[in-house]
Formats: sequence, C-alpha cells, structure tokens
Amino acid sequence: MNRFLIAPSILSADFARLGEEVRAAEAAGADWIHVDVMDGHFVPNLTIGPLVVAALKQVATRPLDVHLMIENPDRYLEAFVEAGAAALGVHVETCVHLHRTLAQIRRLGVRACVVLNPATPAAQIEPVLRDVDQVLVMTVNPGFSGQRFIEATLPKIRQIRTWIDGMGLEVDLVVDGGIGLDTVEAVASHGARAFVMGSSFFGSGDYKRFVDAIHAKLKPYEAEGARD
Repeated sequence: MNRFLIAPSILSADFARLGEEVRAAEAAGADWIHVDVMDGHFVPNLTIGPLVVAALKQVATRPLDVHLMIENPDRYLEAFVEAGAAALGVHVETCVHLHRTLAQIRRLGVRACVVLNPATPAAQIEPVLRDVDQVLVMTVNPGFSGQRFIEATLPKIRQIRTWIDGMGLEVDLVVDGGIGLDTVEAVASHGARAFVMGSSFFGSGDYKRFVDAIHAKLKPYEAEGARD
C-alpha cells in the first residue's frame, strides 16, 4: 500500500439522509465506505442487511467495505457480494473453517478480510495471512460506535505488521474503533495503513477539514507507509 486510506463508517452517519452522507464523505476524501453489519447475536446490536448495501451501491463511487459482525457469515456471503460489496470482512471468532470461508469470499470475486476482536491474539490469524487482502484489527469491542480506543491492541497491530512485511505480502492492515485525531498517530506508528472512522468522522461537522487534519497527522509516517 502506497498511502493511507480513510474509511468512514456509515454506522455513525445520519440514516435519514444516508445517500447524501455517502456523497459528502466521498467528496471529503474517503477512500472506502465502511459498512457495519450486525446481527444482534455475535454483537449486541442490529444494523443493516444486503438491501441497504444494494441501495448504497447505487450512490457510492468508492468501494463498499462490508464488515460482517454476524454468526454463520458463510450463509450470507453471496447475498452481500450480489448487493455490491467490494470487500467482505469475517471474524476469526465466528468462522469454524476460516480458510474455507476466506477462499469462498475470493471465489466470489471480492477482497477477503479477516477480523479479530481486541482480546483475540494475533496468532489466531497468522495462518491465513497469505489467504487475505485485508486484516482488520478491532481497537474497541464491536457492536457500538463511539467507544474509547483500547491501547492494549497496539502491540498486536505491530506484530501483524511485522508478519505482513516479513512475508512480503500486499495486505492492507486496517484498524477500527476509537480512531480519530487523538489516536490515529499511535496506530499508524504501529503499522496500520487504513483507518475506519465513525463518530469522529461524522461528528466532526466538516468532513473535508477532518480528513485534511487526519492526513496532516499521518504525514510523518508517509515514507514508512510507502515502503510497506
């Protein structure tokens, strides 16, 4: 990856004007649109399904990065790809046969992403690093927006970055949870190169100014990121 990527999470957007919010996020400089799918079982919340993803696809010009925080994700992979997902993220904690699930995502023609919760050791995903296009490290416990960043996840981010670089892989290392102007430098310095931002982005009041401020914070890490 030759630059940092910003992925606003629509979980924190105004759902009454979701199409406008997506257009505004893209105009501000968003690289991906992050879509959180929750089932009320794996996480204590319910959000959107394939129909909303399909509606977003009619508006979005940036890739839809769909994060499946659900049990039995294999049952829904095709539906979300048909709806317009460009990437599908599945949790290591929900996949009994993780290699098979990731292989199926790739067979469907989209980017495969493996996700791990804050308390899940990095070692859980090391065996599949060659089978994915993205790794998403949750830096809060999934289920709700606006939570406080968990600093104990930083060594895990660094470990995964070391593995990716050591294997010579082109895998995007993504972080999600509590990421904003006060935390983005910490995760970048530990090796993250893509940043999911929900309440900090949509609560900023001026999306373009916020994105510019994030990139200003990341400028000292640009040379390092270009070498990854």
